[in-house]
Amino acid sequence: MNDETPNTTTENAPEAQAAAFVQSLPPAGSLPLALGTGLVAALIGAVIWAAITVAIEYQIGWMAVGVGCLVGFTVRWFGKGTTSLYGYIGGGLALLGCVLGNAFSILGFVCKQADIGLFKVFEIVDLPVLAGAMRESFSPMDLLFYGIAIYEGYKFSVVARSS
Repeated sequence: MNDETPNTTTENAPEAQAAAFVQSLPPAGSLPLALGTGLVAALIGAVIWAAITVAIEYQIGWMAVGVGCLVGFTVRWFGKGTTSLYGYIGGGLALLGCVLGNAFSILGFVCKQADIGLFKVFEIVDLPVLAGAMRESFSPMDLLFYGIAIYEGYKFSVVARSS
């Protein structure tokens, strides 16, 4: 009978080294998942922005910051990217969510004032008229909040690399 215990440290050394190497790698990012889920988050944020704006009949600039955070965290959670490309995606989609939030708000006010349904408004309002209404309602303060939203979308989209 042999009472010797096998030497597991030398037998498993390559496996241990491989496991340590894999753990040191940054998480793999998924660009399509970041784009898709970020776009959905931008749309959801825009709809929430418009619903609140129409309900209280007042536009709150901080809604843009909420859209930026929502998009940024969504891109980070699902995309898991460690490069600045994911930040650009988050910032761009945050801006898109803000612009859509303003557009949906205008369409919501048209629905409310004309007492028509949401889908009917798309038959009545065309894009040049909507763009003109957005230009009319634009203020310099919008730039500030859009900028903050872009920053938040960028900042929250990138997964920090582990050292």
